[in-house]
Amino acid sequence: MGLVSVSWAQVETNEKKSFTVGTTSEEIEIDGELNEAIWKTLTPAKNFVQYFPSDSLPAKAQTEIYMCTDKKNLYIGIKCYAAGNNWIVNSLRRDYRAGGADNITLLFDTFDDGTNALYFGINPEGVLREGIISNGGNVGADFTTSWDNKWRGEAKKYDGYYTAELEIPFSTLRYPTPSKKWGFSSYRFDSQSNEISTFSQTPRNQIVFTLAYPAEMIWEEELTTKSSAVSLIPFISTGFNKDFEDDTPADEFFEFGGDAKIALTPGLNLDLTVNPDFSQVEVDEQITNLDRFEIFFPERRQFFLENADLFGQFGFSNINPFFSRRIGADEDVVTEELAQSRIYAGLRVSGKLDPNTRVGFLNMQTASSNEQGIPSVNYGVAVLQRKLWTRSNIGIIAVNKEALNLEDLDFDLDTLDINRYNRMVGVDFNYATRDNTWFGKTFAHGTFSPDSNVAIAQGSTLNYNTREFGVLWKHEYVAEDYNAEVGFIPRTNYFRINPVTELRYYPQNDFLNNHTYRAEADIFWRPDFGKTDHFFSVGWGGEFTERARFELNLNHNYVYLFDAFDPTGTDSLELDADQDFSYLSFTGNYRSDNRKAFSWSISPYIGEYFNGWRYGTRGSFNIRYQPKGSFSLNYAVNFFDMPHLDGSRETFLISPRIDYTFSKSLFTSLFAQYNSQDDNTNINARIQWRFAPVSDLILVYTDNFLTGEVDPLDRFAFDVRTRSIVLKVTYWLNL
Repeated sequence: MGLVSVSWAQVETNEKKSFTVGTTSEEIEIDGELNEAIWKTLTPAKNFVQYFPSDSLPAKAQTEIYMCTDKKNLYIGIKCYAAGNNWIVNSLRRDYRAGGADNITLLFDTFDDGTNALYFGINPEGVLREGIISNGGNVGADFTTSWDNKWRGEAKKYDGYYTAELEIPFSTLRYPTPSKKWGFSSYRFDSQSNEISTFSQTPRNQIVFTLAYPAEMIWEEELTTKSSAVSLIPFISTGFNKDFEDDTPADEFFEFGGDAKIALTPGLNLDLTVNPDFSQVEVDEQITNLDRFEIFFPERRQFFLENADLFGQFGFSNINPFFSRRIGADEDVVTEELAQSRIYAGLRVSGKLDPNTRVGFLNMQTASSNEQGIPSVNYGVAVLQRKLWTRSNIGIIAVNKEALNLEDLDFDLDTLDINRYNRMVGVDFNYATRDNTWFGKTFAHGTFSPDSNVAIAQGSTLNYNTREFGVLWKHEYVAEDYNAEVGFIPRTNYFRINPVTELRYYPQNDFLNNHTYRAEADIFWRPDFGKTDHFFSVGWGGEFTERARFELNLNHNYVYLFDAFDPTGTDSLELDADQDFSYLSFTGNYRSDNRKAFSWSISPYIGEYFNGWRYGTRGSFNIRYQPKGSFSLNYAVNFFDMPHLDGSRETFLISPRIDYTFSKSLFTSLFAQYNSQDDNTNINARIQWRFAPVSDLILVYTDNFLTGEVDPLDRFAFDVRTRSIVLKVTYWLNL
């Protein structure tokens, strides 16, 4: 059996699609085979439409989705047709990335608000993924795989198609009761037809997982099942840490604690954590730092990732009033280095009060460290979001950081740069039209501490987005005294505008699928001084029919230095403060077709740089050994020729990685990073055994080595700095 075609008339209409969720008393075995009688009686969601290479034609590789319920679970049967049997599966690891491989994703907007959704996905090998979509699937939307829960799925491959069966317990979902209909959408990647298709017709200028074009998922019998549930997730961890640089005794540890998830109402959830342990979290992926300001590294701790969209969506990415990675991150006043404080416990209440109102409350308590001069700190965050019109909302956020028992520290409080409290209050308005042609946001936030008055940050953005045009206006203002200690604010005391415009073309040929001309201006001013920075860029980019992508840019930078700065990031002689620089550069980007077993990317920089020249590139190589895993190598290399230095300078960042999955329940990875800026090599190896649903045994080994020239004779060191081994077991128990 091969591809199934549909007529053009079936996809030409703009009417909202719909299908019915049937009811069954039949026992369904989740084996990937659609051999139960119920599947033959249901009317499927079908007639998928292309999103790529065109968004105006029926899909070549058609898909059929069947749904029914027994009032305890939602059962889904899927049939995905293809041109052959050469499906691409990157690995057997859960929560895979969809691009460049065969898979299908189902999105459930359970409150039918066009703003938030849960998604579930499966590929031809029966590998699963699930997560959360927020902010309506607009540009900048939060798409995360951090949400985990108990559900089942299996797939079966046949000649010219594969089938899948999913069982999703209602206890894992949040929805209003009674429910008459949900919003639904679905998208599928088919590598053999080089096609991305969607159930509802979605324009190419929109993100494929947008919630602006939903279908109606109608319940044959009104859904009244309560979604209440209690889940306990205890853990035990043990291991040791050894600091070889300080030559201190190994720190052996044995920890236990856990999380609890309690459904307070059909839409509101309570999460509790006691003595959380994050020792199994993977190390950050390092970057070459050539910036004058703090670099953003994403949150990786599981407790903070869930429902992060509700707490972390305020402001912009660079004016973020709540950045959960700040919780437990303190400065050792003795060594002046970053120290991670123990978190005693925490709670989070989040979800829907009603179909139009979302709320969130987060409170965490950390331990003190008298030796490091770190007080115990309480972190509190409260948010309220109210839906307006079709797909817009207004939100209010309040953040409080309170230092406790400062007097108990054996330090002179006048020497400690610690505020007894730091508070932030803000309001955000998010706007989106029904079809996402217009969307944007505006916000105003204020901070205050004992020794400072209220200081303001304000920003707005507005996007106009059609097939042919894209226009963005963005402006920001951050006062000099604005200080959100629990946020990510790398820069203050500036006003900024950042307009962008795009012209988009979709040629009808077999070589170039689409291309875009782009112009951008990014300008900073400091009050009472004038312009301090600008970045002007014009460029051309596009996507080939065979899925490779390219981009070419001509840029002009202007920078005024208020402080001395080393632009090479190599601890070299700094440029003097109170001078400005203007320079031209060429940048590009090319990413090959990632459906291939071997794929690669390259992003060169060539041109002037401050008072000299810079030549460099970053990129990656990836080899897939289907379906078990892959070998990848990320790299970044820079060469600097600058008159104020005695000779040239170089930076190197090399990061090889091996991922291998023995089965859908046993995963391994080996990740190494060499960064010449830190003279450090990091090795991180992990084995993960998922011995039960959402229950894991994880073994993690981490080494840090000093690697660099250690004396004028250019001898190269490779000495151990730190070493750790962690064994952690978690178990998910539904009560």
